[in-house]
Amino acid sequence: MLGLGAMVWLLRDVPSPLTLGRGDMPQSSQIFDKKGRLLYEIFADKKRIEVDLKEIPVNVTRATLAIEDVNFYKHFGFDIKGILRGFYRTLFQKRLQGGSTLTQQLVKNSLLTPERTWSRKIKEAFLTIITEIMYTKNQILEMYLNQTPYGGTLWGVEAAARGIFNKSVKELSLAESALLAGLPASPSKYSPFSHPELAKERQLQVLDRMFEVKFINKEEYEAAKNEKLNYYVSKQGIEAPHFVFYIKDILTEKYGADKVTAGGLKVYTTLDLDLQKMAEATVSAEVATLKRYKVSNGASLITEPETGAVLAMVGSIDYFSDDIDGKYNVTTALRQPGSSIKPLNYAVAIETGKITAGSILYDGPNCFNVEGQKPYCPSNYGDKFYGVQSVRNSLANSLNIAAVKVLKLNGVETFIASASAFGIKTFKDPANYGLSLTLGGGEVHMTDMAVAFGVLANMGLKQELNPIIKVVDKNGKVLEEAKYAPGERVLSRETSFIIQQILSDDGARSMVFGSGGLLNIKKHPEVAVKTGTTNDLRDNWTIGYTPDYVVLTWVGNNDNSRMSGLVSGITGAAPIWHDIMTELLKDKEVKKPSRPAGIIGKNVCNLTGGAIPPEGCESHFEYFKKEYLPGVIGVSRQQVLVDKDTGRITTPEAKKPNTEMQEHSVFVDISGETVCLDCLIIEITPTPIPTN
Repeated sequence: MLGLGAMVWLLRDVPSPLTLGRGDMPQSSQIFDKKGRLLYEIFADKKRIEVDLKEIPVNVTRATLAIEDVNFYKHFGFDIKGILRGFYRTLFQKRLQGGSTLTQQLVKNSLLTPERTWSRKIKEAFLTIITEIMYTKNQILEMYLNQTPYGGTLWGVEAAARGIFNKSVKELSLAESALLAGLPASPSKYSPFSHPELAKERQLQVLDRMFEVKFINKEEYEAAKNEKLNYYVSKQGIEAPHFVFYIKDILTEKYGADKVTAGGLKVYTTLDLDLQKMAEATVSAEVATLKRYKVSNGASLITEPETGAVLAMVGSIDYFSDDIDGKYNVTTALRQPGSSIKPLNYAVAIETGKITAGSILYDGPNCFNVEGQKPYCPSNYGDKFYGVQSVRNSLANSLNIAAVKVLKLNGVETFIASASAFGIKTFKDPANYGLSLTLGGGEVHMTDMAVAFGVLANMGLKQELNPIIKVVDKNGKVLEEAKYAPGERVLSRETSFIIQQILSDDGARSMVFGSGGLLNIKKHPEVAVKTGTTNDLRDNWTIGYTPDYVVLTWVGNNDNSRMSGLVSGITGAAPIWHDIMTELLKDKEVKKPSRPAGIIGKNVCNLTGGAIPPEGCESHFEYFKKEYLPGVIGVSRQQVLVDKDTGRITTPEAKKPNTEMQEHSVFVDISGETVCLDCLIIEITPTPIPTN
């Protein structure tokens, strides 16, 4: 009796299956910029167009059954085999496949709330059985296809077909049908508008399943897999489209799709629409000048390092362009950073005292041996080498040999852990990376790079991106409101200051980049900046910052095709970055980072990077953390083996054919390499390879 009473109490407020398809009138949600200007309205009215099952093509129904409930016509509301199969594929094959039947999904979407509780599960089971009793299988399938959410305001397969492909469901191809069938599992995640790459992956999963259960043959499968999909997006009523869909994804993760699409939310964001339009115009104009270099797209992100506010987000030059796959949001996509990752590597080594800004890292041909890996033999841009160089010059000029030496000093595992602390979420297992990681050999999100460079700009304090100021529900209740708090310290003020001093030193970078160029912002010497170009010419970055702004820019192609070899650190993304940063700092006072108490400035020897010896040497001024002040580094005359073809020190293991022992002045640099100070270096004509 007690159990029966508990069940009656639990089911007291269960809605009737007779009400399937009749829900409360939804209300539109609105997304605003920081000044209250409307960016996008998620319309309240569900765009649902009823359609009879007999009018729905067999490809649509088969695609839906294949991926969601292949045993639909064989079970009575619950599919034990489907549950076990979904569990197995999700756990072991990392493929999202739920175990809920179409009937369960219909009940959940139309009659119940999205809460995940045991009481809701019990109600769902009860209503599933009743629904199976009251309706035929075809009626249930028809209701499912007419009432399930396909993303945003699109409810039902007819509205989805019109909203995504601008055609009736009756006109859908097999490829288009598979795309739609994959959406209900996670409409936001698989949206072809905000995540086209994930939408395509999901479509292929549906086609794989259809072929697996013999709903389609091999010829149909191959044709559908290779069919190009063209999505339809209305250009009306949307500002900063990549940003608003970025916000929508965040909200959906927090509150659920129903709350976002029909809950009457008012969402106030950090975006500044004026800055957004400026950034959009700048990116678009510059990319237009790069078309002759096989560049079709560009992106930019502007953030506020102290608060994590996102002030502008340009994911592509034209969201609505199918030619470049404009819906692809570069700022949240995985791309290789090239040398723009180097400052984080140097910061780790300076923080731990492995190097100082004055330390010498000899820049010459070098192969690095790592246990279990092939020898790694990087080169600089143009295969040119610069000999004795300080850490300051090495980082400012983006010298690759030095960066690899620094990573070897840090250790890949240590660097990955530190990068994670700075905000880089994509570097996982150290076993997957080698020393090329410091030259951009690992993929990153631009949004994560904004957080990491924000650490440098914010004097070592990390702020996650915080693009939302406030969210208010339809009843005026504040669901969340940003409250500023100092970020977590992940780097010392001292190291942050030294990195800023290096990256803002226009004189130091002049050896490779020249002086007074696009990396220099007139009247603002405080601006720090780093470029990055991948070896395969698929990504070109410029990232710079002040205490007030972090500006990230990128050029390349959304399809990951190569750019021309003429695109380098200062010919691609740099002009975009320069124009945006110049506009941001126009009429603003210079805001230099204050020198921390733990920083000491002193002169050091040019040749060794150490303290000036008693016999003296030419010197320069440098900043140091007081706990890591350099001592005297000795220089001695020694017999060393020299490669007569290059004039460089070599070893017997290198097996150079033309060598001899010679006496030279040498010392050991911070990496442990013996450096010759008076060897006659023979320069070799370089071959341009943009790696900076």
